[in-house]
Amino acid sequence: AYKRFSELLPKEERENACSARLPKSRILMLPELRANPFQHRICQVFSTSDNGDHSMSFEDFLDMLSAFSDSATLDVKSYYAFRIFDFDDDGILDRKDLEKLVNCLTGQDEESQLSSADMEQLIQNILEESDIDKDGTINLSEFQHVISRSPDFARCGGLQQ
Repeated sequence: AYKRFSELLPKEERENACSARLPKSRILMLPELRANPFQHRICQVFSTSDNGDHSMSFEDFLDMLSAFSDSATLDVKSYYAFRIFDFDDDGILDRKDLEKLVNCLTGQDEESQLSSADMEQLIQNILEESDIDKDGTINLSEFQHVISRSPDFARCGGLQQ
């Protein structure tokens, strides 16, 4: 992990990799993230940067690799998936989060975007399946409950393509 991190740094920063921050543009060069529709959100969730540039320290980078590793527990994978899908960081997946999630998965161009009626039906179906307390949102425990019944999520690591 340290070798991968330092190789992504600009050459002049490699000697001080422990104290360097990896720019978001370099993180997005990782093959694992290049085609991921959530690549920007992943950087946002794992970055501890104070200035909002979504750069990562080596520790941030390790956290990201650990969460997506084969050895990460289902709880860890589902926790980070939930955080990535919670676009407004309010601790729940509401209709706006679900719409953004669907748009990320289907593409946001004219041809692939769902009609308003199809989007509404899909969100309604997601909520019917996942919203156990019927409050119109999905909290972390409801999300983890649904994920626990999805063997593909555990096998594939959740967000890996």
